[in-house]
Amino acid sequence: MDQQKRREFLKASGLLAGGIALSPFASAHRSSYGFNSNVDDTIKVALIGCGGRGTGAAAQALSTKQNVKIVAMADAFRDRLETSYKSLTSKKYTDANGKNVEGTAKVDVPDSRKFVGFEAYKDAMALADVVILATPPGFRPYHLEEAIKQGKHVFCEKPVATDAPGIRKVLEVAEIAKKKKLNIVTGLQRHYQPNYREAIKRIEDGALGDIVGGQVYWISGGVWVKDRLPSMTEMEYQMRNWYYFNWLCGDHITEQHVHNIDVANWVKGSYPVEIQGTGGREVRDGKMYGEIFDHHCLDLVYADGTTISSQCRHYEGTYSRVDEAFVGTKGRIDSFSNKNTILKDYKGKVIYAHDSKGDGNPYQIEHDELFEAIAKGEYKFADAERTAKSTMTAIMGRMATYSGKLVKWDEALNSDINLFPDKLAWDAMPKVLPDENGFYPIPVPGKTRAV
Repeated sequence: MDQQKRREFLKASGLLAGGIALSPFASAHRSSYGFNSNVDDTIKVALIGCGGRGTGAAAQALSTKQNVKIVAMADAFRDRLETSYKSLTSKKYTDANGKNVEGTAKVDVPDSRKFVGFEAYKDAMALADVVILATPPGFRPYHLEEAIKQGKHVFCEKPVATDAPGIRKVLEVAEIAKKKKLNIVTGLQRHYQPNYREAIKRIEDGALGDIVGGQVYWISGGVWVKDRLPSMTEMEYQMRNWYYFNWLCGDHITEQHVHNIDVANWVKGSYPVEIQGTGGREVRDGKMYGEIFDHHCLDLVYADGTTISSQCRHYEGTYSRVDEAFVGTKGRIDSFSNKNTILKDYKGKVIYAHDSKGDGNPYQIEHDELFEAIAKGEYKFADAERTAKSTMTAIMGRMATYSGKLVKWDEALNSDINLFPDKLAWDAMPKVLPDENGFYPIPVPGKTRAV
């Protein structure tokens, strides 16, 4: 890659302005172009959110063919940051020349570049060219806004918000990122998974005719739970146990099932105009489960009248399925499992059967493609708008199940329900609090406000 071209791209996309100019670490290596002039022209990454997914994403960034280094880390909690740092530095990676190197050669994060607290992300971003956003989803709109303001390329985990005001912010930021030509790749990794790409390409080309129905599923067991410790404030407890609080997670329909809902939108090439559904807490009723439901069943209705059914649940010891199926006027696909990604007509003739031999890991592919584009000076990825609208679809589904109402797209997107706390501090109170027995209020269909 011509380094002059790359530097011109970085300048045009904003990497030479904003936060980098304020960075003592970056300025120590700046050339006359204002960018890192090391011989290897390292792409510097800041990890924002050092939990399991953030650590995994950082390891995938370091496993690309480009010369990538983690140079800053930020998290609300010191212990989580240090656990992530230990994990990343203990791994072995392959450098840009194909040579095996120790993790310490790829993770250059001394204590001075480990930032802790609610505002830590700003300082970490200022030191990097690319940021990985992997905090609980409720923070995503604000972190994405700051990253684009500072002129950074972004890998951003899904979902991108937990309420409609957050979605509207992300949509605004997505437009700014396009104007600045800043790449944004999001963690809806099915868009980077070969069998999905190839099958849906053929569906878009009309192999199944018009899509007239389908089903999407995330039905499985539950996830982790964090215990409340006597020393924790309410803010710390909710942030430690973030999966069970809507301002942080958005309920598992948003945090998890967004993957499958996004596939429905992808196959239809649009977003639902209305949703109705039902949900509740059937088996997961302890106080440690906060305020979220353990099951949701929805009808996603699109403008042409097509209804896609949606199911997500967390029941231990039951039938599990994480998959999608669709029917068209010419044929159907019953599963996107790598071994069963087969398009058939209604006489049983195979229209397309995906061969998964040699398919890469989609979690790695999304980083491979992002960092390759950055290294080549290319603007290729604008995932934020699509991901925001699929996240909004999931939020809209939650609105429908919590309220028992039919919810329409425009009223959902324009909702003024803001779940985020008025103040972020360890002694501040979130908007949803437990009663005297430690139980949180649970949405009641027919009583809970929809939008």
